[in-house]
Amino acid sequence: MPIFPLGKERIAITLGDPAGIGPEVTLKALQCLKKNSPAKILLLGPAAFYHDLAEKLKLKILFKNLAAFSEWKDGLPFIPCYFEEALPKKILLGASNNLLTTRAVRSIELAVYLAMQNAIDAIVTPPINKAGLKKAGFSMPGHTEYLADLSKTKRYEMMLVGGGLRVALVTRHIPLKDVSRNISFKRVEETILLTDQELRRSFGFRRPRIVVCGLNPHAGEQGNLGMEEDLQIAPALRSARKKTNAEITGPLSPDTLFYDAVKGDYDAEVCMYHDQGLIPLKMISRGSGVNVTLGLPFVRTSPDHGTGYDIAPAFAADPGSMVEAIRLACLIFQNRRKYARAHSRS
Repeated sequence: MPIFPLGKERIAITLGDPAGIGPEVTLKALQCLKKNSPAKILLLGPAAFYHDLAEKLKLKILFKNLAAFSEWKDGLPFIPCYFEEALPKKILLGASNNLLTTRAVRSIELAVYLAMQNAIDAIVTPPINKAGLKKAGFSMPGHTEYLADLSKTKRYEMMLVGGGLRVALVTRHIPLKDVSRNISFKRVEETILLTDQELRRSFGFRRPRIVVCGLNPHAGEQGNLGMEEDLQIAPALRSARKKTNAEITGPLSPDTLFYDAVKGDYDAEVCMYHDQGLIPLKMISRGSGVNVTLGLPFVRTSPDHGTGYDIAPAFAADPGSMVEAIRLACLIFQNRRKYARAHSRS
């Protein structure tokens, strides 16, 4: 009998860093979803690797390599794997490895190729290690930027979803000392407008309610604690309001606005830097947060955690975030399909 129900969204899950917890949480998530999966799953990695890992995790899941992509059909009694390159038989968990990092990147490239051909409906990406990428000779700072580059996407942003929050970031993975000079009128306005667009297209909101954080304590306190709000952020809000009917509030002090956000007063929160948004989200979501890349021509989600090298050898990783990443990928694809149909008739 089929290992997953029929007629679901087609989700490709990339390899992730084999030395980290990514493949582990992938298999644990598939086990959790086995009886009630929202998706038809394709693993972009070698079957032998997943088979050995499943044995170590004591999971009874069958895997088989597809000789050709066309062999991926409904009703298969195993989880299909599609990947031409092999992995070493013995893998040292808990440490970056150039060969494994290269295989992880090749899996990402394959996923984007399939997505751009409309052969899959969404991509879910287990974590890769940024320092490992650099060590292996790759110049991209992370998944988000590489996916945008491969798909030739110019406007894209990172959004984290969890615990009732949808946090979009104006700046992403840059040192804190560089945040202020990267807060510009253009960057803030673009982030607001892309967040508005994706709340409608990917999350089903008809008139989104967006709140924008200030950068400085008390949102600058009228210039006494910093000028970024007056010179960059507030003007960008005013400009964005003229281009959309979304309700845009701010800039507000983040030490108070997240209380109202958790109550449900807003549909998304635009934050100026990484930790400003991710600290409250990770506290509220309790390990079930999901990373979504806004603006891509395909759906991409990821669990909201790293490679977890420190816990990888213990096989003790929590798959909750990966489960939610798979579910959210399906929901976003469904919402985008409804949105496209509605706007094709208008």
